[in-house]
Amino acid sequence: MTFTLRPLDPVKDAGLLHGWVTHPKARFWMMRDATRQDVQRAYADIAADEHHHAFLGLHDGVPAFLMETYDPARRELAGLYEPQPGDVGMHFLVAPTDTPVHGFTRAVITAVMRHLFADPATRRVVVEPDVRNTAVHALNAAVGFVPEREIQKPEKTALLSFCTRERFEKAEKSGTAVTA
Repeated sequence: MTFTLRPLDPVKDAGLLHGWVTHPKARFWMMRDATRQDVQRAYADIAADEHHHAFLGLHDGVPAFLMETYDPARRELAGLYEPQPGDVGMHFLVAPTDTPVHGFTRAVITAVMRHLFADPATRRVVVEPDVRNTAVHALNAAVGFVPEREIQKPEKTALLSFCTRERFEKAEKSGTAVTA
């Protein structure tokens, strides 16, 4: 599988993203009731934010997933944990499909993690999924994330989890992370 990333264009990609974030499988993305304009506005805000970035993930050139990165000391987790130098926050969402491919989502998160750790400044990836999102907890564990604790955010109770470069590399070598 070949994955590439490009910066998200809030205007051009709003229609595509609207279909993804309002789909029932995206319930933990918390945009189920968003209009196309809401999605465009939310991603325009991200595009204007120097501490938060959104990317469209392509599989063989076709849009297949969304990835967001953020500075957890300044966004999402500010004041909720003790940040360390080299921390990068991450969210990802795989596009809904009528023809799921076994192992695809695991290949996506593996590609996302490779992308993040390709930057030598990244020492640890930080995530805060909803505590009820057991599917993403399993994916996170497969690529080396270790839960630290539950935290209360305004919109959810989240499972604060961390993945170091070493844990990710160990997961790749052990085969729990997918080689795409």
